[in-house]
Amino acid sequence: MTTSTNLLELDLDGIAAFCDALGEKRFRATQLFRWIHQRGVADFDQMSDLAKSLRQKLKGCAHVAALPILSEHASADGTIKWLFDVGGGNAVETVFIPEDDRATLCISSQAGCAVGCRFCSTGHQGFSRNLSSGEILAQLWFAEHQLRQRRGSDERVISNVVMMGMGEPLQNYSALVPALRTMLDDHGYGLSRRRVTVSTSGVVPMIERLAQDCPVALAVSLHAPDNALRDNLVPLNRKYPLTELLAACRDYLAYAPRDFITFEYCMLDGVNDQPEHARQLIALVNGPTGLPCKFNLIPFNPFPASGLRRSSQAAVLAFAKILSDAGIVTTVRKTRGDDIDAACGQLAGDVQDRTRVGERMARLRTIPIVPAS
Repeated sequence: MTTSTNLLELDLDGIAAFCDALGEKRFRATQLFRWIHQRGVADFDQMSDLAKSLRQKLKGCAHVAALPILSEHASADGTIKWLFDVGGGNAVETVFIPEDDRATLCISSQAGCAVGCRFCSTGHQGFSRNLSSGEILAQLWFAEHQLRQRRGSDERVISNVVMMGMGEPLQNYSALVPALRTMLDDHGYGLSRRRVTVSTSGVVPMIERLAQDCPVALAVSLHAPDNALRDNLVPLNRKYPLTELLAACRDYLAYAPRDFITFEYCMLDGVNDQPEHARQLIALVNGPTGLPCKFNLIPFNPFPASGLRRSSQAAVLAFAKILSDAGIVTTVRKTRGDDIDAACGQLAGDVQDRTRVGERMARLRTIPIVPAS
């Protein structure tokens, strides 16, 4: 039986090596790469500038595999959430967030998550497996070209990608980096390094590697100003405490496309939202060496298993003012897509209860796609 390679799994160098094994030159690989990623074409017969002999070879040994869609839901604010089947009873979610000055795609890197942050519903569903590079890229490939078709335009739709969906990206490093390279490649999606963001809960050794291998914008899930509280909210802190994490962030800036690190901070009522917490954060980042940063305060999206509550708007604004008055750029994230469980921390969807995942997946396959318009 002939093995067929999913070309979404390969970055441009990978496709060049694949074509070389077929006796084809590098420029053919570039043409093929453009057809797949710039034009969204999966049918080799439609790749008109490829030699017919190459198209025939490709039919026998390669394919472009989209992820099966289990459901699509559109929010009143224009946000779209797709649920993709990644096999074995697992599903991952991808969220498109349109704004006036950008259009962002939030991509998953794992089925589930092993970090187990208290405020994140994905962590409560448990961890199943890492996604492959092709499964990570398939989310962008589908969303970009599906949205172009719906708009009747060849113009690029997605301007920003954030690796903030299900999973901890830096715990799936070997699949993440080739996917990032394809997003950045001018023959692929041509995204700016400033507009591709990897969010991490603080996997320090992989932050150091990313700086060398593929430096993009970095967002760190901080959520606490001291180790005792962060140990409770982000269990990974017990392995990589704040001193090590902040040192890695500081070192990353030498390679980063932006001159600051973004710190994500989920606002939890009575837990981490008090004025003294804000003052501790100021001391943390304005220490002896200082760390150029921006804080993104995130309203908590409650779910029953967390036992946590969302901070009041007054508490969030007061917290933001303390940080801003200290000269730290601070934003309050506008909640998007919470009516379809697509907001930050909600990406567990219909597969939260992994003990009944088979039943749920069977039910999901009967859900019709909800039109985006």
